[in-house]
Amino acid sequence: MSAAPAYSEDKGGSAGPGEPEYGHDPASGGIFSSDYKRHDDLKEMLDTNKDSLKLEAMKRIVAMIARGKNASDLFPAVVKNVACKNIEDPNQLIRASALRVLSSIRVPIIVPIMMLAIKEAASDMSPYVRKTAAHAIPKLYSLDSDQKDQLIEVIEKLLADKTTLVAGSVVMAFEEVCPERIDLIHKNYRKLCNLLIDVEEWGQVVIISMLTRYARTQFLSPTQNESLLEENPEKAFYGSEEDEAKGPGSEEAAATTLPARKPYVMDPDHRLLLRNTKPLLQSRSAAVVMAVAQLYFHLAPKAEVGVIAKALVRLLRSHSEVQYVVLQNVATMSIKRRGMFEPYLKSFYIRSTDPTQIKVLKLEVLTNLANETNIPTVLREFQTYIRSMDKDFVAATIQAIGRCATNIGRVRDTCLNGLVQLLSNRDELVVAESVVVIKKLLQMQPAQHGEIIKHLAKLTDNIQVPMARASILWLIGEYCEHVPRIAPDVLRKMAKSFTAEEDIVKLQVINLAAKLYLTNSKQTKLLTQYVLSLAKYDQNYDIRDRARFTRQLIVPSEQGGALSRHAKKLFLAPKPAPVLESSFKDRDHFQLGSLSHLLNAKATGYQELPDWPEEAPDPSVRNVEVPEWTKCSSREKRKEKEKPFYSDSEGESGPTESADSDPESESESDSKSSSASGSGESSSESDNEDQDEDEEKGRSSESEQSEEEGKKRQMKKRKKVPEGQGGGSSSDEGSDSSSSSSESEMTPETEEEQVEPASWRKKAPPSSKSAPAAKEISLLDLEDFTPPSIQPVSPPAAVSTSLAADLEGLTLTDSPLAPSLLSPVSGVRKQELLHRVAGEGLAVDYTFSRQPFAGDPHMVSVHIHFSNSSDTPIKGLHVGTPKLPAGISIQEFPEIESLAPGESATAVMGINFCDSTQAANFQLCTQTRQFYVSIQPPVGELMAPVFMSENEFKKEQGKLTGMNEITEKLTLPDACRSDHIVVQKVTATANLGRVPCGTSDEYRFAGRTLTSGSLVLLTLDARPTGAAQLTVNSEKMVIGTMLVKDVVQALTQ
Repeated sequence: MSAAPAYSEDKGGSAGPGEPEYGHDPASGGIFSSDYKRHDDLKEMLDTNKDSLKLEAMKRIVAMIARGKNASDLFPAVVKNVACKNIEDPNQLIRASALRVLSSIRVPIIVPIMMLAIKEAASDMSPYVRKTAAHAIPKLYSLDSDQKDQLIEVIEKLLADKTTLVAGSVVMAFEEVCPERIDLIHKNYRKLCNLLIDVEEWGQVVIISMLTRYARTQFLSPTQNESLLEENPEKAFYGSEEDEAKGPGSEEAAATTLPARKPYVMDPDHRLLLRNTKPLLQSRSAAVVMAVAQLYFHLAPKAEVGVIAKALVRLLRSHSEVQYVVLQNVATMSIKRRGMFEPYLKSFYIRSTDPTQIKVLKLEVLTNLANETNIPTVLREFQTYIRSMDKDFVAATIQAIGRCATNIGRVRDTCLNGLVQLLSNRDELVVAESVVVIKKLLQMQPAQHGEIIKHLAKLTDNIQVPMARASILWLIGEYCEHVPRIAPDVLRKMAKSFTAEEDIVKLQVINLAAKLYLTNSKQTKLLTQYVLSLAKYDQNYDIRDRARFTRQLIVPSEQGGALSRHAKKLFLAPKPAPVLESSFKDRDHFQLGSLSHLLNAKATGYQELPDWPEEAPDPSVRNVEVPEWTKCSSREKRKEKEKPFYSDSEGESGPTESADSDPESESESDSKSSSASGSGESSSESDNEDQDEDEEKGRSSESEQSEEEGKKRQMKKRKKVPEGQGGGSSSDEGSDSSSSSSESEMTPETEEEQVEPASWRKKAPPSSKSAPAAKEISLLDLEDFTPPSIQPVSPPAAVSTSLAADLEGLTLTDSPLAPSLLSPVSGVRKQELLHRVAGEGLAVDYTFSRQPFAGDPHMVSVHIHFSNSSDTPIKGLHVGTPKLPAGISIQEFPEIESLAPGESATAVMGINFCDSTQAANFQLCTQTRQFYVSIQPPVGELMAPVFMSENEFKKEQGKLTGMNEITEKLTLPDACRSDHIVVQKVTATANLGRVPCGTSDEYRFAGRTLTSGSLVLLTLDARPTGAAQLTVNSEKMVIGTMLVKDVVQALTQ
């Protein structure tokens, strides 16, 4: 056999050509090469066209490797012979597999072969092979970055590919190799937008992420001119039309005089991206939904972002890993877009089966969503979480309570009382965390909480957690003037245990000693010197340095007395209260859904989200010479006519629309509303479709400029549609207004949409026809939670069935008992609404009648008393269009045609204050004048009396404990110790009904809030000595706290 010499087992003798020769004599022992051209004959054999020579060469190479010889320089020749044949195979799967194997070999020497294979595969007839070529591009780039220019040519070629199979892979290659080459995307932008719905899920995520960054560089911010549009949107809109009607010279003049007044016009390509990604919110892939959500958050106008909330809440039913990522992003979104998630508050309630990291994130979202309206519900949830066995979660809950108390001033006292109660908890970690949070809250108003500081001082004997001990010592030192007797004693105890304390506690002991020395040196001089002496020889150099510094500062010496004169200013300077902020506050500078956002740190390969441009780049760069994709618009139009589920009207209804609403009924209602309103009032989706088609045909984009105005006209026209024309227009109206009210920062358009349902509610009395609308209000049960975004949208009857039943029962029960339960009207004093001087002779007073309002049981009945002290009759007295806060509504009184001089008249109006003491502002109008007036209710007028037995009272009171219970001690004056006086003063302050009681020194009263029907239970335990304790139990903690203050003030006057 010809290859025999190569296999020779002879240890000595001559070797094959190119191999080192071994000497026969062991003494000579050297290894030397006989030929410097290694393996040239094998390379020639592999490069020939004869298969027999190639086979012979392969055998010799295998034999060399088996003998342990280095054959690495033959590797490219072997790969070329193995891969090339497969790359040219007629089967596309084999061609693709060969390229995949070739690109996976991480050896730089075969880079030229790999580049040739990729270029050839990029022109392959099979899209699967072209897709594999796109996958191979990043592998080659990571192996040899010098090939970038050639790879960009291949990427440009593959970006022009028209198949959905290749699109995702080539965009991924683009992101890896040349993300800065945005010019490669221009011509393919519209194609990618239109292909997006049919690309595989992995490709959809990559394309959406890339297009998000592309849009931030090519389009103007949709929120840049919102402040200008809010000031006078109609003027800006019609002004732009007039400018268009004039010549180009006038346009330039207008631009120079009012450059900032130019209204925002969304680029049709920007709208194309938003419209084509919206259907993907229904995707089964959580990654795709998350990608679309981040795109809308970063690119969409504020009015349209709300559509993503429902899709994100749906993802919370998935695996815990998916929940973790989604909640991270929701926590970031909820800081800037709180209104978007408020209707889904209950979806973020914590389950006992949730992992700790999910619990903490849900807690973060609940804290971000808390506001004055829903805080009672949120705090009641927190109260349940504190009992959890998961100590990390309990600590996070206590911190969340502290943040709520910081952000919402009205519940600060309630939260503080609840945290003080936790100080008696058996778990030391709970107590320690409570101490740290109490310390931060007390910094906001320390003068009012001397008792709490004393209570904390007693805990130094029991609490061993260093951070908690340090917090207590800091509080006592900072506010030592509030506890002058206790502070020196605490220092004495801490001096005893100084050497055994942790470093953080030792530092605070030194601070406490210094502050007491400066304020009470007589009692603490020796103690301070003792503590400083101990600290001087401590093992920790921080403590030694602090002791030396403090001694020189507070104890004046002959040499360094200049600084000691300012010791009090240094140690006792007023400190600003800490700001308890969310850890997600500044995370939105990372692109949502990215690993960098998840880690809150820039990860390798992260592409920064660009800032919006000041001026829009030239949109013509996206025009394609060969109009191959213009057919897509007609296909899209046909699709969206067949599937109204993806219409913009559904999107704008946003989170408040029912998830299981019938698409057919929606399309019918859309068609009814559009036919009733005419072509000018069609839905915003059809407007957008028309404007995009106009842009593609080269027409002007006037319809696009009027998008915002179109919505306003749509709402105004719907106002004129009679009640009897079916539910189509009314359902649209409800969905539109609900989406606008879900935003926390409202534009004037959304304010109008809010006022509109209020007037509609006023004119349409509650009937059985409006009951089905309750199913479309929210996914939540409104029994104990009424979000402000829902209130102005729903008709009066649109509440949950359980609440409706409660209110119905309340009315039926109270009607025969009204005379005995209601406090006399004479006890309700008149309050001035308009002085006769300011009213030019018209004087107006009002009283809260405490009678059920006939129009709506949720409204407070207010009697308005008019008197004319002028010499001329006053004509046309009526209420002007009110501008009310969210949730508050007014039922106007009938117009008073004429009020003669010297005459008086009384009218009745109803106001739904939404269980808050916010003022209702409105206008009193005559034929000639308008007067701005305001009615602010006392908290006691927001409820109606309830009759119940003593057992029922105790049962309900047992359910409302903890944070739902507010207690206050007081001393009754001698004039206020008889039963009659006590009952009269309580019922005059609050519209409550008295509950029978078996003991003579206890008084009980009960009522329900008018809007939500929440129970309010009041107990007064009075002793013959005058000492008394007032307790209010209510789900509405804000109402309970305010009621306690009012009743205490009434009883002690």
